[in-house]
Amino acid sequence: MKILLLGSGGREHALAWKMLQSNLCHKLFVAPGNAGTAQIATNIQVNPNDFKEVKEAVLAHSINMVVVGPEDPLVRGIVDFFKSDNQISHIPVIGPSMKGAQLEGSKDFAKEFLFKHNIPTAAYQSFTKDTIEEGKIFLKTLTAPYVLKADGLAAGKGVVILEDIKEAEAELENMLVDAKFGDASSKVVIEEFLSGIELSCFVLTDGKSYKILPTAKDYKRIGEGDKGLNTGGMGAVSPVPFATDDFMKKVEERIVIPTVEGIKKDQLDYKGFVFIGLIKVGEDPYVIEYNVRMGDPETEVVMPRIKSDLVEIFQALANETLGEKDLEIDEHSATTVMLVSGGYPEAYEKGKVINGLKEINSDSIVFHAGTTEKGGEIVTSGGRVLAVTSYGKTFEEALKKSYQNIDKISFDKIFYRKDIGFDL
Repeated sequence: MKILLLGSGGREHALAWKMLQSNLCHKLFVAPGNAGTAQIATNIQVNPNDFKEVKEAVLAHSINMVVVGPEDPLVRGIVDFFKSDNQISHIPVIGPSMKGAQLEGSKDFAKEFLFKHNIPTAAYQSFTKDTIEEGKIFLKTLTAPYVLKADGLAAGKGVVILEDIKEAEAELENMLVDAKFGDASSKVVIEEFLSGIELSCFVLTDGKSYKILPTAKDYKRIGEGDKGLNTGGMGAVSPVPFATDDFMKKVEERIVIPTVEGIKKDQLDYKGFVFIGLIKVGEDPYVIEYNVRMGDPETEVVMPRIKSDLVEIFQALANETLGEKDLEIDEHSATTVMLVSGGYPEAYEKGKVINGLKEINSDSIVFHAGTTEKGGEIVTSGGRVLAVTSYGKTFEEALKKSYQNIDKISFDKIFYRKDIGFDL
């Protein structure tokens, strides 16, 4: 089988690494990929958001399956594009339809879905430029801190949490009137703040049945102790130690099953990943958000813990036979630590030569995120550059291996957090 994987980050390198372990995958193309995927698969210069380009590549390379890494192509309707084109409608695309992708593409759609299907989540209301005064009144009914979310996709930066009511009112104007996040904040969701500890639950569904993948916890802030600006993620741990069997039973009964049933009832065409961002309040799980693809850097700890053939699982998604498959999980812990460019998540320089990659021993796997090849050398091309993943009997043992191997890697202004897992 020839497979095309769309995307260019650490998530895609981890997915590529896992899919290539399958006997069903005879050739893997990654569009556009990075220096890491170039070492194990064939990178092709195709923009995942240009569906015409994607179609041409699919036909030119006789592709049998398309796996979508990032959310943008899904929210823009790549699944619908394939289904409506006779030349490529027979080719399965792993991911939800445009309507299903609204679970991530619109915070308002997601909150409506949660309330409609009685899935535990924070109380909320949505506002536009025309109802900004009602928004300010609603803010006053809440207690600090105040949570404001841009309705649309804002590259992971559309959520603001503020302690002061005046600042919250000003931020609401900033988002709605001054279009702080562009079209993404033409509608803003204000919701009650839930206090607890966060984790991610990943589910695969063919729209009828489901499989729960390993849990993970990622660390979003740039600074140690979870201080400073939000990033795309600085590291992750799997499994999550506080996600006990009892807690996960509640997650499955109260959240996963109603989510899959809701997808079915609402007739959302959905064959792919559901990423459920959870918060544990006391002993109870609540949904913070849905994503319609795997998280990054969580993929870099979840994929190494899946023992089953991922391509076989994807085939079962496409054929709606997921319920007949077993999903085998490795009992070991996996951790990943992100190496980022100095200055990230604000301005940073690219093109820094990366040294030491050949020195990494077999204790760790290095997944490339923002890298490219230039003149025979691997150089930085993004804010998040590399993810160093390791296994261990415990997450502490796994982290130790990651940090030992990180010591061998260098590039100008390299930065990483030394406290991943500090709160566990």
